[in-house]
Amino acid sequence: MKRSDIRNIAIIAHVDHGKTTLVDFLLKQSNTFHAKAEELGQNLIMDSNDLERERGITILAKNTSVKFGKIKINIVDTPGHADFGGEVERTLNMVDGALLLVDAQEGPMPQTKFVLKKAIEANLKIIVVINKIDKSGADIKRTNNEIANLFLNLSQDEHHLDFPTIYTIGREGKAWDHIPTEKEKDEPANLEPLFKKVIEYIPAPEVSTEAPFQLLVTNLDRDNYQGKYTIGRIARGKIKRGQSVVVVDFTGNKNIGRVEKIFTFDGLKRTEVEKISAGDIVALTGVPNVHIGMTVADAVSPEALPPITVEEPTLRIKLGPNTSPFKGREGTLLTSRQISERLHREVETNIGMHLEELGGTDFLVSGRGELHLAILIETLRREGFELEISKPEVIVKEMDGKQMEPFEEITVDIPEEHVGVITTEFGKRKADLIDMINHGNGYSRMVYNISTQNFLGLRNDLMTSTRGTAVINGILLGYREMKGSLPRIRNGALIASETGKAVAFGLDVAQGRGVVFISPTTQVYEGMIVGLNSRKEDLEINVCKGKELTNMRSKSADEAIILAPPLVLSLEQAIDFVEDDELLEVTPQSLRLRKKYLTKNDRVKIKRESKEN
Repeated sequence: MKRSDIRNIAIIAHVDHGKTTLVDFLLKQSNTFHAKAEELGQNLIMDSNDLERERGITILAKNTSVKFGKIKINIVDTPGHADFGGEVERTLNMVDGALLLVDAQEGPMPQTKFVLKKAIEANLKIIVVINKIDKSGADIKRTNNEIANLFLNLSQDEHHLDFPTIYTIGREGKAWDHIPTEKEKDEPANLEPLFKKVIEYIPAPEVSTEAPFQLLVTNLDRDNYQGKYTIGRIARGKIKRGQSVVVVDFTGNKNIGRVEKIFTFDGLKRTEVEKISAGDIVALTGVPNVHIGMTVADAVSPEALPPITVEEPTLRIKLGPNTSPFKGREGTLLTSRQISERLHREVETNIGMHLEELGGTDFLVSGRGELHLAILIETLRREGFELEISKPEVIVKEMDGKQMEPFEEITVDIPEEHVGVITTEFGKRKADLIDMINHGNGYSRMVYNISTQNFLGLRNDLMTSTRGTAVINGILLGYREMKGSLPRIRNGALIASETGKAVAFGLDVAQGRGVVFISPTTQVYEGMIVGLNSRKEDLEINVCKGKELTNMRSKSADEAIILAPPLVLSLEQAIDFVEDDELLEVTPQSLRLRKKYLTKNDRVKIKRESKEN
């Protein structure tokens, strides 16, 4: 039978194409909030954690629902960045259709291709939403043609080519089932054409309410009141409060438990219900020993559903407790045990992340990319952890006796005056130019295939050399035969030779040798990296040394020292900066780069031993 009173949809798109803003207006226009609710005046309602709001990106997939007439529409807002593709892959198991948002100016981008491919593989019905049609550079005709080509390339069946298109100005809450005139764009906010198309085109869930209960665990959440929530769509049957269930794990083992409470999604809230039937998305409490991808089933007839599969991680870092001389000054969570407990909680819900304990105090954390790992590190430092991070390394696999490494398709949108810079930098890193498109508005789009290993660190170099004008996006292509890594490209480091407080005179000497990362009065320790040398080799320098005082005076000696502003690296830039013999110290208040071996004697000794071996 069909649950005609329900529709389950996901909103998928490339990063910054307007998914979360559109969901905001779907919530507001469906009368989800009462007239004086504070949410009516908010933007990015669905981006609830601080990092999402600061960065303007969705990191975690989130469930909500709206009502249109008597029909409940469950909506899953998914991330747009490729590093959080695991969130997209697992949430598509819960829905019957998807809204594919595409920016009318940018057209389909790398992540558009990724999410559409996953939606077609899941055989979802897709509504194309061309958003931001009010932008000055919007080209709706070109965008429509590019979307059609994308569907032609990815479709696995003829019916995938049959998709409706809605045109929206998401930030104003307006939608049309045709390309609107300029006069129509000035009409009051109204998303009714989109609501109607969802009801008409997205199929109602096909369910069997009399069969034994079955739910695939798609997400986990927790709070201080109810503990762990098990979230998923009921595949068949019914569930009521207090009912006995069995959790079937990945090896077929079964754990018996009892459902304590059942919640359904109502706007941004979870509403407790006594029972609920197949086709709806629910959150259960009291379910024991459960992980994403497992099945919660009827205790009398427990049958497992096919587990969720996501693409494997491609990048890993070694992470451990801080061991620097400044350990314990800024954080409260310092031990390996505390880090271990927190990381194990993380991999429970972060399906694209893997954890390996190396013995001793260190851990190997694998993720889908630099941003994926950086978000974890930033989250930990805000919670009070002190950590040290190694240089990221690519995960290499052996296939058919060959060493294989991950490759990415990188798309760069760039002002035409910087095309030479892009060509040079990608050429240095053995990248293959696949396509080059002149947009005709002073911008060009260049598409490269490059190994993940050779792309590490390039994003920050390009942003610097193009004065922040490059827009860089990537998508994983898969594993290919290794091309070999590049020799070290980065210049050497300026290394503090003494422990103490940096002074202007010492920093003035340092800035004569390269780029400085710190300002006067910064506390430094021996072996800490305080800047980037203008040459390839490392250089020890005493930034704590003041000017020697004498009885002699001269005009030049009394001149004020003028220091250039220090180059302050972001977390992602600092991760990119680290070389094999260096570490990144991360605390709630500071990011410090350092050598693994802090004294010059130790560094010389290790270097000599490595040459002898």
